[in-house]
Amino acid sequence: MTDLITTPFGFESTALEVITGLDLHGKRAIVTGSASGIGVETARALAQAGAEVTLAVRNVQAGEQVAADIRHSTGNKNVQVAKVDLADWETIDAFVKSWEGPLHILINNAGVMALPDLQLSPQGHEMQFATNHLGHFRLSLGLHTALKAAGNARVVSVSSRANLRAAVDFDDIDFSKRPYDPMVAYGQSKTANVLFAVEATRRWKADGIAINAVHPGAIADTNLSRHYPPEVLQKLRTSGAYRYKTIEQGAATSTLVATYPALEDVSGHYFEDCNEAEVVDPAQFPEDGPSAGVAIYAVDPENAKRLWTISEAMLAE
Repeated sequence: MTDLITTPFGFESTALEVITGLDLHGKRAIVTGSASGIGVETARALAQAGAEVTLAVRNVQAGEQVAADIRHSTGNKNVQVAKVDLADWETIDAFVKSWEGPLHILINNAGVMALPDLQLSPQGHEMQFATNHLGHFRLSLGLHTALKAAGNARVVSVSSRANLRAAVDFDDIDFSKRPYDPMVAYGQSKTANVLFAVEATRRWKADGIAINAVHPGAIADTNLSRHYPPEVLQKLRTSGAYRYKTIEQGAATSTLVATYPALEDVSGHYFEDCNEAEVVDPAQFPEDGPSAGVAIYAVDPENAKRLWTISEAMLAE
């Protein structure tokens, strides 16, 4: 086993701390889901370092308010807002079509979590998988030319520790045969986020594009975490394995992977708490599973190739 990649940062580091001293003037970045939560602080950190930042959001009005706040707090006037609803492929395609020039940083941050009942996207796919994975997959494919044009571009695929809960069930992604479980569905989508980074690395590294997956950490005060069922939230709050981060700390790992100079040529890895995580086999742990790391099935190259092929087929339906 090779040594894990480490940085000077850790659990308590904030996005602004990890970007201190970096100059991103001339760089262009997109952050999805940046109208709330860690997306806001990720975008703020990039803007603070001088990047031109586009907030790709579902709620444009909320996005405009965030953009105004970021412009005010950083003094960076190059913060724009664009409509991107990851469950609505027309908005994705329109955004891609409107993009001109290179793209240096793409942070696939948006997501939905633990939808209580089975919901299907307009294309008929389970909504968490459709939004968290397929929407970002379509967006990333559409922006590939812009990423390639940038040279040394970076893509961050925001996953979750929930990847440890479920592999991708390739025979029943949309829960048409098995009972729907909100957290299993969420876990499957977060595993897909890691697998995307693995296969995109194989396909795109020669194009000068680095892709890594990250776990932001457990953050209590975001719109996403409020979707946890009450009993799950209570368990997380009382479990010694979970320490909550602030939103600023939660944005640190995405920001670091997107900008840290020493990670320029690193691709296909999974980071948490600003350092590479250990690969673990959830089957080898007690009922509650491991409290950290990335599941062995989430970094399996064959799983990654299979998911890519299936995802392309889903986009073509």
